[in-house]
Amino acid sequence: MASGTAANQKTRWRTPCQQCPLRSLPDFRDFSAKELEFVSQFKSGELSAERGATILVEGMHSAHLFTVLSGWAFRYKLLPDGRRQIMNYVLPGDLIGLQGSLMGEMDHSVEALTSVTLCLFERSKLGRLFERHASLAYDLTWIAAQEESILDEHLLSVGRRTALERTAYLISFLHQRAHLSGMSGGKRVVPITQQHVADTLGLSLVHTNKTLRKLADRKLMRWQDRGCEILDPDGLLALAGWEGLQRGPRPFI
Repeated sequence: MASGTAANQKTRWRTPCQQCPLRSLPDFRDFSAKELEFVSQFKSGELSAERGATILVEGMHSAHLFTVLSGWAFRYKLLPDGRRQIMNYVLPGDLIGLQGSLMGEMDHSVEALTSVTLCLFERSKLGRLFERHASLAYDLTWIAAQEESILDEHLLSVGRRTALERTAYLISFLHQRAHLSGMSGGKRVVPITQQHVADTLGLSLVHTNKTLRKLADRKLMRWQDRGCEILDPDGLLALAGWEGLQRGPRPFI
Protein backbone atom coordinates (compact mmCIF):
# COMPACT_ATOMS: atom_id res chain seq x y z
CA MET A 1 0.00 0.00 0.00
CA ALA A 2 1.30 3.46 -0.84
CA SER A 3 2.73 5.72 1.85
CA GLY A 4 -0.11 8.21 1.31
CA THR A 5 -2.85 5.80 2.34
CA ALA A 6 -5.14 6.48 5.26
CA ALA A 7 -3.99 3.23 6.84
CA ASN A 8 -0.70 4.96 7.58
CA GLN A 9 -2.38 7.90 9.26
CA LYS A 10 -2.55 8.00 13.04
CA THR A 11 -5.55 6.30 14.61
CA ARG A 12 -7.27 8.58 17.11
CA TRP A 13 -10.33 8.65 19.31
CA ARG A 14 -12.04 12.01 19.36
CA THR A 15 -15.82 11.66 19.14
CA PRO A 16 -17.76 9.41 21.54
CA CYS A 17 -20.73 7.81 19.80
CA GLN A 18 -23.04 9.50 22.33
CA GLN A 19 -21.83 12.86 20.99
CA CYS A 20 -21.76 11.94 17.30
CA PRO A 21 -22.76 15.05 15.29
CA LEU A 22 -24.61 12.90 12.74
CA ARG A 23 -27.20 11.88 15.34
CA SER A 24 -28.57 15.43 15.46
CA LEU A 25 -29.20 15.63 11.72
CA PRO A 26 -32.86 15.13 10.72
CA ASP A 27 -32.04 12.82 7.82
CA PHE A 28 -30.38 10.15 9.98
CA ARG A 29 -32.18 7.57 12.09
CA ASP A 30 -31.10 7.72 15.73
CA PHE A 31 -30.05 4.65 17.72
CA SER A 32 -31.96 3.07 20.54
CA ALA A 33 -30.15 2.96 23.89
CA LYS A 34 -29.06 -0.67 23.36
CA GLU A 35 -27.97 0.01 19.78
CA LEU A 36 -25.93 3.01 20.88
CA GLU A 37 -24.24 0.95 23.59
CA PHE A 38 -23.30 -1.75 21.07
CA VAL A 39 -22.04 0.69 18.43
CA SER A 40 -19.93 2.43 21.09
CA GLN A 41 -18.26 -0.92 21.84
CA PHE A 42 -18.06 -1.82 18.14
CA LYS A 43 -16.14 1.37 17.34
CA SER A 44 -12.41 1.00 17.93
CA GLY A 45 -11.15 4.47 17.04
CA GLU A 46 -11.00 7.17 14.40
CA LEU A 47 -8.77 7.69 11.41
CA SER A 48 -7.85 10.96 9.70
CA ALA A 49 -6.90 11.13 6.01
CA GLU A 50 -5.78 14.14 4.03
CA ARG A 51 -7.09 15.08 0.60
CA GLY A 52 -5.74 12.65 -2.01
CA ALA A 53 -4.94 9.86 0.47
CA THR A 54 -5.98 6.34 -0.48
CA ILE A 55 -8.24 4.91 2.22
CA LEU A 56 -8.78 1.46 0.73
CA VAL A 57 -7.06 -0.24 -2.20
CA GLU A 58 -8.62 -2.64 -4.67
CA GLY A 59 -7.60 -6.20 -3.81
CA MET A 60 -6.66 -5.41 -0.21
CA HIS A 61 -7.84 -7.27 2.88
CA SER A 62 -8.81 -4.96 5.72
CA ALA A 63 -9.41 -5.74 9.39
CA HIS A 64 -11.74 -2.75 9.57
CA LEU A 65 -14.77 -1.18 8.04
CA PHE A 66 -15.42 2.53 8.30
CA THR A 67 -18.16 5.11 8.60
CA VAL A 68 -17.40 8.57 7.25
CA LEU A 69 -17.73 11.04 10.12
CA SER A 70 -16.72 14.15 8.17
CA GLY A 71 -15.45 15.01 4.71
CA TRP A 72 -15.82 13.65 1.19
CA ALA A 73 -14.32 10.60 -0.55
CA PHE A 74 -15.01 8.60 -3.69
CA ARG A 75 -14.97 4.97 -4.83
CA TYR A 76 -13.18 4.14 -8.07
CA LYS A 77 -11.72 1.41 -10.27
CA LEU A 78 -8.70 1.54 -12.55
CA LEU A 79 -8.12 -0.08 -15.92
CA PRO A 80 -4.67 -1.63 -16.53
CA ASP A 81 -3.58 1.47 -18.49
CA GLY A 82 -4.46 3.77 -15.57
CA ARG A 83 -7.79 5.11 -16.80
CA ARG A 84 -10.08 5.74 -13.84
CA GLN A 85 -13.82 5.30 -13.42
CA ILE A 86 -15.34 6.94 -10.34
CA MET A 87 -18.24 4.75 -9.22
CA ASN A 88 -19.75 6.85 -6.46
CA TYR A 89 -19.02 9.46 -3.80
CA VAL A 90 -19.13 8.90 -0.04
CA LEU A 91 -20.12 11.48 2.55
CA PRO A 92 -20.81 11.52 6.30
CA GLY A 93 -22.88 8.55 7.41
CA ASP A 94 -21.76 6.35 4.51
CA LEU A 95 -20.18 2.98 5.22
CA ILE A 96 -17.07 1.83 3.36
CA GLY A 97 -15.18 -1.44 3.53
CA LEU A 98 -18.23 -3.67 4.00
CA GLN A 99 -17.49 -5.42 0.73
CA GLY A 100 -14.00 -6.34 1.89
CA SER A 101 -15.37 -7.49 5.23
CA LEU A 102 -17.91 -9.87 3.70
CA MET A 103 -16.18 -10.95 0.47
CA GLY A 104 -12.58 -11.11 1.64
CA GLU A 105 -11.11 -8.30 -0.45
CA MET A 106 -12.07 -4.99 -2.00
CA ASP A 107 -12.89 -4.83 -5.71
CA HIS A 108 -12.57 -1.05 -5.80
CA SER A 109 -10.44 1.66 -4.17
CA VAL A 110 -11.47 4.65 -2.04
CA GLU A 111 -9.71 8.04 -2.09
CA ALA A 112 -10.23 11.10 0.10
CA LEU A 113 -11.66 14.00 -1.90
CA THR A 114 -11.21 16.38 1.06
CA SER A 115 -9.76 15.89 4.51
CA VAL A 116 -11.74 12.99 5.96
CA THR A 117 -12.39 11.60 9.42
CA LEU A 118 -13.51 7.97 9.64
CA CYS A 119 -14.92 5.90 12.49
CA LEU A 120 -13.19 2.50 12.65
CA PHE A 121 -15.05 -0.75 13.35
CA GLU A 122 -13.43 -4.15 13.88
CA ARG A 123 -14.41 -6.59 11.16
CA SER A 124 -14.08 -9.45 13.68
CA LYS A 125 -17.00 -8.04 15.68
CA LEU A 126 -19.36 -7.85 12.69
CA GLY A 127 -20.85 -11.26 13.47
CA ARG A 128 -22.04 -10.04 16.87
CA LEU A 129 -24.00 -7.27 15.19
CA PHE A 130 -25.96 -9.82 13.12
CA GLU A 131 -26.41 -12.14 16.11
CA ARG A 132 -27.55 -9.59 18.70
CA HIS A 133 -29.03 -6.60 16.89
CA ALA A 134 -31.46 -7.44 14.10
CA SER A 135 -32.29 -3.75 13.65
CA LEU A 136 -28.64 -2.85 12.96
CA ALA A 137 -28.30 -5.86 10.65
CA TYR A 138 -31.31 -4.53 8.74
CA ASP A 139 -29.60 -1.12 8.61
CA LEU A 140 -26.55 -2.68 6.95
CA THR A 141 -28.83 -4.35 4.42
CA TRP A 142 -30.57 -1.04 3.78
CA ILE A 143 -27.23 0.73 3.25
CA ALA A 144 -26.13 -1.93 0.74
CA ALA A 145 -29.48 -1.74 -1.09
CA GLN A 146 -29.33 2.05 -1.20
CA GLU A 147 -25.85 1.91 -2.71
CA GLU A 148 -27.17 -0.47 -5.38
CA SER A 149 -30.05 1.90 -6.14
CA ILE A 150 -27.69 4.85 -6.51
CA LEU A 151 -25.41 2.88 -8.84
CA ASP A 152 -28.47 1.96 -10.94
CA GLU A 153 -29.23 5.67 -11.39
CA HIS A 154 -25.59 6.44 -12.19
CA LEU A 155 -25.55 3.68 -14.83
CA LEU A 156 -28.76 5.02 -16.36
CA SER A 157 -27.22 8.48 -16.47
CA VAL A 158 -23.97 7.39 -18.14
CA GLY A 159 -25.77 5.07 -20.55
CA ARG A 160 -28.76 7.13 -21.64
CA ARG A 161 -28.55 10.78 -20.62
CA THR A 162 -26.82 13.26 -22.92
CA ALA A 163 -23.53 14.76 -21.74
CA LEU A 164 -25.35 17.92 -20.64
CA GLU A 165 -28.07 15.97 -18.82
CA ARG A 166 -25.67 13.61 -17.05
CA THR A 167 -23.47 16.49 -15.91
CA ALA A 168 -26.53 18.29 -14.52
CA TYR A 169 -27.55 15.06 -12.79
CA LEU A 170 -24.14 14.53 -11.19
CA ILE A 171 -23.87 18.07 -9.85
CA SER A 172 -27.44 17.95 -8.57
CA PHE A 173 -26.85 14.55 -6.95
CA LEU A 174 -23.73 15.72 -5.13
CA HIS A 175 -25.40 18.94 -4.02
CA GLN A 176 -28.32 17.04 -2.53
CA ARG A 177 -26.04 14.48 -0.86
CA ALA A 178 -24.04 17.29 0.73
CA HIS A 179 -27.20 18.95 2.05
CA LEU A 180 -28.65 15.74 3.51
CA SER A 181 -25.32 14.78 5.11
CA GLY A 182 -24.86 18.13 6.80
CA MET A 183 -21.84 19.01 4.65
CA SER A 184 -23.19 22.04 2.82
CA GLY A 185 -23.18 24.41 5.80
CA GLY A 186 -25.70 26.54 3.95
CA LYS A 187 -23.35 26.81 0.97
CA ARG A 188 -23.84 25.41 -2.53
CA VAL A 189 -20.27 24.44 -3.38
CA VAL A 190 -19.38 20.86 -4.34
CA PRO A 191 -15.60 20.18 -3.89
CA ILE A 192 -14.87 18.36 -7.15
CA THR A 193 -12.52 19.12 -10.03
CA GLN A 194 -13.32 18.84 -13.72
CA GLN A 195 -11.21 15.68 -13.78
CA HIS A 196 -13.50 14.11 -11.18
CA VAL A 197 -16.52 15.01 -13.32
CA ALA A 198 -14.87 13.50 -16.41
CA ASP A 199 -13.88 10.30 -14.58
CA THR A 200 -17.40 9.90 -13.19
CA LEU A 201 -19.28 10.51 -16.44
CA GLY A 202 -16.92 8.77 -18.87
CA LEU A 203 -16.22 11.98 -20.78
CA SER A 204 -12.96 13.44 -22.00
CA LEU A 205 -11.64 16.44 -20.08
CA VAL A 206 -12.19 18.66 -23.13
CA HIS A 207 -15.82 17.51 -23.51
CA THR A 208 -16.36 17.97 -19.76
CA ASN A 209 -15.05 21.53 -19.88
CA LYS A 210 -17.33 22.43 -22.81
CA THR A 211 -20.33 20.87 -21.06
CA LEU A 212 -19.70 22.73 -17.80
CA ARG A 213 -19.45 25.98 -19.73
CA LYS A 214 -22.89 25.31 -21.23
CA LEU A 215 -24.31 24.85 -17.73
CA ALA A 216 -22.59 28.06 -16.64
CA ASP A 217 -24.01 29.92 -19.65
CA ARG A 218 -27.48 28.84 -18.52
CA LYS A 219 -26.73 30.28 -15.06
CA LEU A 220 -27.18 26.84 -13.47
CA MET A 221 -23.72 26.66 -11.89
CA ARG A 222 -20.43 28.53 -11.63
CA TRP A 223 -17.05 26.81 -11.66
CA GLN A 224 -14.61 27.76 -8.91
CA ASP A 225 -11.12 26.65 -7.93
CA ARG A 226 -11.52 22.99 -6.89
CA GLY A 227 -15.25 23.24 -6.74
CA CYS A 228 -18.59 23.90 -8.35
CA GLU A 229 -21.05 26.47 -7.02
CA ILE A 230 -24.70 25.58 -7.64
CA LEU A 231 -26.74 28.62 -8.70
CA ASP A 232 -30.05 27.00 -9.70
CA PRO A 233 -30.71 23.59 -8.05
CA ASP A 234 -34.21 23.29 -9.51
CA GLY A 235 -32.94 24.10 -12.98
CA LEU A 236 -30.32 21.36 -12.73
CA LEU A 237 -32.96 18.85 -11.64
CA ALA A 238 -35.22 19.81 -14.53
CA LEU A 239 -32.42 19.56 -17.08
CA ALA A 240 -31.36 16.14 -15.77
CA GLY A 241 -34.92 14.83 -15.77
CA TRP A 242 -34.35 13.53 -12.25
CA GLU A 243 -36.69 13.61 -9.27
CA GLY A 244 -33.94 13.95 -6.69
CA LEU A 245 -33.02 11.94 -3.62
CA GLN A 246 -35.61 10.61 -1.22
CA ARG A 247 -35.51 12.20 2.22
CA GLY A 248 -34.67 10.21 5.37
CA PRO A 249 -34.51 9.22 8.05
CA ARG A 250 -31.77 6.91 6.80
CA PRO A 251 -29.68 4.57 8.97
CA PHE A 252 -25.97 4.69 9.65
CA ILE A 253 -23.59 2.73 11.86
